[in-house]
Amino acid sequence: MAEKKWSCTVGKLAAVGRKSKPPGMYGDGGGLWLQVTPNGRGRSWIFRYTLDGRSHEMGLGSLDAIGLAQARILAEENRKLLAAIPPIDPIENRRALLKAAQAAARIEAAKKQTFRQCAEKYIAAHRAGWSNAVHAKQWDSTLTTYAYPIFGEMAVDAVDLSLVMKVLEPIWYTRTETAKRLRGRIEAVLDYAAVHQLREGENPARWRGHIDKLLPSPSVVAPVQHLTALHYNEVRAFAAELRQQGGIAARALEFTILTALRTKPVRLARWDEIDFDERVWTVPAENMKGRKGKRREHKVPLSARAIAILKHMVEFRGGNPWVFPGDKPNQPLSNMAMLMLLRRMGRSETTHGFRSTLEDWAYECTGFPPAVVEMALAHTIKNAVERAYRRGDLFQKRRQLMDAWAKFCDQAKVALGGNVMTLQRRAAS
Repeated sequence: MAEKKWSCTVGKLAAVGRKSKPPGMYGDGGGLWLQVTPNGRGRSWIFRYTLDGRSHEMGLGSLDAIGLAQARILAEENRKLLAAIPPIDPIENRRALLKAAQAAARIEAAKKQTFRQCAEKYIAAHRAGWSNAVHAKQWDSTLTTYAYPIFGEMAVDAVDLSLVMKVLEPIWYTRTETAKRLRGRIEAVLDYAAVHQLREGENPARWRGHIDKLLPSPSVVAPVQHLTALHYNEVRAFAAELRQQGGIAARALEFTILTALRTKPVRLARWDEIDFDERVWTVPAENMKGRKGKRREHKVPLSARAIAILKHMVEFRGGNPWVFPGDKPNQPLSNMAMLMLLRRMGRSETTHGFRSTLEDWAYECTGFPPAVVEMALAHTIKNAVERAYRRGDLFQKRRQLMDAWAKFCDQAKVALGGNVMTLQRRAAS
């Protein structure tokens, strides 16, 4: 592009009007240039300077937006920066000013972003990764009940230690477990806000080295109460009593005890998961415990007693896909059905506790290796090296374990239809 030669004196350009100029560079002096593109339509201001032996060009804006007088003011400001000691690079200075302006804008945005809005975004962002839908409901419930009334509508960057303590202190000694989880949830939301640059500084809800200096440990206030489990010496008498109970919940509970699995896979067991010939129940990955993407299909060896229960349930199958159907048509057994049965029997144990019963029995009364017991319980192998080398599922050894467990539980050795309460066939709906 041709360049017009002008005197170095500042202010050599006459007022630039709307008339088009031939393509080229027109100098006003002092590093200020008017650049006209080859088509003559693009006209913009350029500031040229040399710093540390290198030439630089800095765009100042379009002629349509910035007139000659304003362009001269901008050029003068840049010359002052270069004359400073030490010299300040105008381009770097502009970048720093832009960054500061953006930071100020984020602070202003934070003032408009409430804690509740951040919490809702956090829950939405993590919902897919949580192992069950109940977790999301618990998040929303605890925050709605305790946190939102105090600072839910406040700017997220305004939440400080005093506000967090105002939420936690009233329930720390009376609803300790809820308060413990609530603190962690508040901390997570505030961390989320910080990552999105909606707040700065330390997280006022963090525990270690912060709130732990103000409140006693939850484990001291309310020691962990483990789930009640039946001692293995009592399980045979209980199994005999259980067989006297009528209803699908009783059959489901006994099947749960015999398979050593959690309540969910038993409730959601479908007939197409059962292989009677091979005596195997294949539990799909989505019914197993764990995070999405980490769950795996689990094959359960079925003892003769477990098969007998299933064959008894076949009589009530009809068109229902569920092995243990619920009271409502085409619905599985209720989540609370087995626990309520235990309560009606006057028992304090939980359904989950029977897994501990088997575990204690296996370790104290049998010679089965720990790996077999852990795999029968579908426990996650925490040791990475052991997990990498254990490729198989120890299925045949697990079958021996489950057969031994069923034999141990079968004190009365009664068959379905004998002294056992039978189910009432439902009328077709």
